Amino acid sequence: MYQVVPGGAGGTITDATPIKKINKDARPVVAAGVLGVVLVIAAVTAWCYYIASLPKPDLLRAEMLELNKDGFVIRNQAGAIVFKMAFRSGTLDLDSCYKDDNDILRCSRSNDGKLNFFIQTVFVKTVTCYRLRWEELESDRPVDHAMSYNGSHWYGGAESAVQHWPITISGQQEPKPFVTGDVYANRNESGSILERYWLSSNATAIKINDSVPFHLGWNDTEKTFYFQARYHDSPYRPHLGKPPYAELSYRVCVGSDVGSIHKYMVRRYFNKPYKVPSNVMFRHPIWSTWALHKTDINQNKLLEYAANIRKHGFNCSLLQLDDRYARRYGDFDFDPETFPNATGMFQQLKADGFLVSLWTHPFVNYDSVNFGTVVEKGLLVREPTGNLPALVRWWNGIGGILDFTNPEARNWYTSQLRSLRSRYQGITSFKFDAGETSYLPWKFRTHAHLSDPSSFTRRYTEIAMPYNEWAELRSGYQSQNISCFFRIIDRDSVWGYELGLKSLIPSVLTISILGYQFILPDMIGGNAYPNRTYGGMALPDRELYIRWLELSAFMPAMQFSIPPWAYDNEVVQIAQRFTKLHETLVAPRVLELASEVLATGDPIIRPVWWIATTDETAYKIDSQFLIGDDLMVAPVLEPGKQERDIYLPPGHWVSYKGERYDNKEPLHLTDYPVDLDEIAYFEWIAKA
Repeated sequence: MYQVVPGGAGGTITDATPIKKINKDARPVVAAGVLGVVLVIAAVTAWCYYIASLPKPDLLRAEMLELNKDGFVIRNQAGAIVFKMAFRSGTLDLDSCYKDDNDILRCSRSNDGKLNFFIQTVFVKTVTCYRLRWEELESDRPVDHAMSYNGSHWYGGAESAVQHWPITISGQQEPKPFVTGDVYANRNESGSILERYWLSSNATAIKINDSVPFHLGWNDTEKTFYFQARYHDSPYRPHLGKPPYAELSYRVCVGSDVGSIHKYMVRRYFNKPYKVPSNVMFRHPIWSTWALHKTDINQNKLLEYAANIRKHGFNCSLLQLDDRYARRYGDFDFDPETFPNATGMFQQLKADGFLVSLWTHPFVNYDSVNFGTVVEKGLLVREPTGNLPALVRWWNGIGGILDFTNPEARNWYTSQLRSLRSRYQGITSFKFDAGETSYLPWKFRTHAHLSDPSSFTRRYTEIAMPYNEWAELRSGYQSQNISCFFRIIDRDSVWGYELGLKSLIPSVLTISILGYQFILPDMIGGNAYPNRTYGGMALPDRELYIRWLELSAFMPAMQFSIPPWAYDNEVVQIAQRFTKLHETLVAPRVLELASEVLATGDPIIRPVWWIATTDETAYKIDSQFLIGDDLMVAPVLEPGKQERDIYLPPGHWVSYKGERYDNKEPLHLTDYPVDLDEIAYFEWIAKA
């Protein structure tokens, strides 16, 4: 028998298959099977509805990191929150998150759409690091995170015009490009020495990846830093061949204490110098013409300055001829009017035992004899079309800036320096000024593609490498391995934190934490600029000068310009005593530590918390510092004061006066007397 069933679009199926009749006894079994299938389908459907009705996950974990849609926190081993980050530009869809085969936590969506997000946990002995990446997959969509102070103290980042230790933020600042800048010319910029690294007293550290188009902002009311990645309205550019998708990636590392986590970060992520500069630079002062003569310098004044150094019994590592020795900026020869016999001058200086360093810079002004040459050869940074050189304004006029990404420009510039040295046998090295990204146009083109504008600073600092035993730089970005002295930005002849005496220790500690250990603390007494000198005098205030001199004697190197004999014989005697103290007490310690820097990157000039890692008081001290672990320095930094409060960590200390302190707990010395011709310092000794 055949069964006819309904057909498809073509009507009925007539070529049917014969169907056997179902035995009556088998019908209950079939019915039961059908019922079972229906029940299974119903159960699965109910389970799906149940799962869908459950609350969505609001917290995901990666070891001690807790992630929610709005940000994350990290806890230490004791369970305390040590780090907080909020997502400002979007929220994560936690339903899109999963752990891959490598145990990396990944998410694929935010409330704005698709993204590439991951958190990877890395363990190294006592340190736990979390690598985080948030990459948008649409153009012109920024990534914005907010890092909370979380009740801790933060250090690092960059030099600033108003330098505090720890960092103190003021007001509100929307994220702006975090690139090297001249804070003397523009007090709101980031500084000449800069790294994407911050360290917390909560034993946490954060380092922003090199690939990020990084912008930094802050809010003092919320006590937060804003970390932003964007390409729109920014000097950053995507890597060649890459779409302009903003990516904010960084790593947060947590350790047992602030010192140990910093040591880990420096050893793991920072360049290290490969050699120590000349030991003479550490032992004897540099003498610069700048603050004394500014651009009004000539042959007679230089020779007179040198003669007075010898006359008053001072040593000299380098005699620095600063600024206007050439006729125009961008020329590489001496002005015959102001230096009529440069050859004879250098012969005399050499005979008198002086090594000379010349000031140089990356600019070629439009009126220089070399301007036509560098334009014709295409050696300057260009405007965005690449057709014309980009003219820039700097403190000595208008000109082009050499493109140090171009090998031909590098060769031309270094050949000019070599030519100067070959013509004048007394030239030992150079003071490389400027180099900050802020002197580039907002939009520009270079020979090599620069995704990160601060890479220009790195390229400029590389020019100093042939001279690094004696060279001086003032800008740096990933430049720790250049292995020369880095000078903090010009100081005003004032007492305060805004480029004054009080800013010296915070500035030196900051760039030390950033990995720059061979530090020049700028000229003793400041630069004596008009309208920026305490008391409105032509010279720095006498008391200010003496206190500045005392502090500089305990820095890695000393640098004079305004000479002690510009005051009186007492100041000369104080200067002689402190330059001798620097040579006999400080320099040997610094040189020993300098050799260790090559392997470790650890600071030479250290914060007090370096040996008091759990003491809240030590975290905030900005007027004392350590040389190594065993020499504590406490200068007087207030006008009219001949006493100060001093903090001594637990240990066995002997003061410069011979007093002995054996304290098991931190010791606070109140109103400790320090005369005008003294600086308080204490040496740690092993207990007898």
